Amino acid sequence: MGGIEVVAVDNQKTLKQFVELPYTLYRNDPYWVPPLRIAVKELLDRRKHPFYANAEVEFCLALRDGRVVGRLAAILDRNYNRFHGENAGFFGFFESVNDVDVAGALLSRARQWVFDRGATVMMGPVNPSTNYECGMLLEGFDSSPMIMMPYNPSYYPVLMDQVGLRKAKDLYAYLSNPSIVETRKIERVADRALAANGVRVRPIDMKNFDADVERVWNVYNAAWSGNWGFVPMTREEFLLMGKEMKQILKPELVLIGEVGDSVVGFALALPDINQALKPAAGRLFPTGLLKILYYQRLINNLRVLTLGVVEEYRASGLAAGFYAALVRNARKLGYGDCEMSWILEDNILMNRSLELMGARRYKTYRIYEWN
Repeated sequence: MGGIEVVAVDNQKTLKQFVELPYTLYRNDPYWVPPLRIAVKELLDRRKHPFYANAEVEFCLALRDGRVVGRLAAILDRNYNRFHGENAGFFGFFESVNDVDVAGALLSRARQWVFDRGATVMMGPVNPSTNYECGMLLEGFDSSPMIMMPYNPSYYPVLMDQVGLRKAKDLYAYLSNPSIVETRKIERVADRALAANGVRVRPIDMKNFDADVERVWNVYNAAWSGNWGFVPMTREEFLLMGKEMKQILKPELVLIGEVGDSVVGFALALPDINQALKPAAGRLFPTGLLKILYYQRLINNLRVLTLGVVEEYRASGLAAGFYAALVRNARKLGYGDCEMSWILEDNILMNRSLELMGARRYKTYRIYEWN
């Protein structure tokens, strides 16, 4: 394909090239948020990161005349296939110059790799599963992504279409502001329903953080199990994610719903650390850490990542209770714009509820598939 060579990442040099490519590609993009290189390396570490205990992955580079022009991961997620009874493969960590030959060479290589291992369809991008950053930005290129949401140039979806991938599912992101949300009615309904069902809502206990995270893990896998694209998280993965989030979370925005001693739901909103990461340009040293610490105090955006309730308590008013408490606490803490993401395009109830509450859909992401 136009003199393009696709090679596997199999040594320190090629791994460094894989990590560095986005910093070159997005150098002049005002909306891209450079991730910390140390965090990227940890996520790609097949020996240490718990995701890879249940997955096979090949990282690839596309080279033209010895120069790196693209990258991709081919992923076989055994957890996903076991849970869904499918033979699916995935691709992720896609980056490419604006050249259909480069995109085609990378995607064909990934497809071949997952099909050689029994897959009958390839979906993506997931980095490396739907529990992490996933989807390709389709609409909403005029602002930076919030924490744990992807960003890409507007030519990426065009490349996907040209290579022959099709839409599998679209994911929506909504934007609202706690100051304009009218919560009195929601609070009244929620308080009545929670009292009637014996449910109480409390913030996460920072003194018993690990124990709370572990209890929430079981609920996470139960509450989201019916969702399209869901991948159960292993205990190790969930605890690691909790440990990473602990550095930035506000306890009043991590809410646990309980009946007696049982956790029946939880909601998680995080300060948008991307606002502090941007000035650090992907490096902690020599000055990146100082910049992050300085800008962290100025963070005024928030992202609601999850709000889930186990099936038998879905009619208990707990979701409304979570929502009312999040809005109340976000106001108290002085947050402004709040993103709710991501929501499946066919989750009619959630999409309608957010629109009724005055939130506007401002970004669309797409998961593609290729048979």
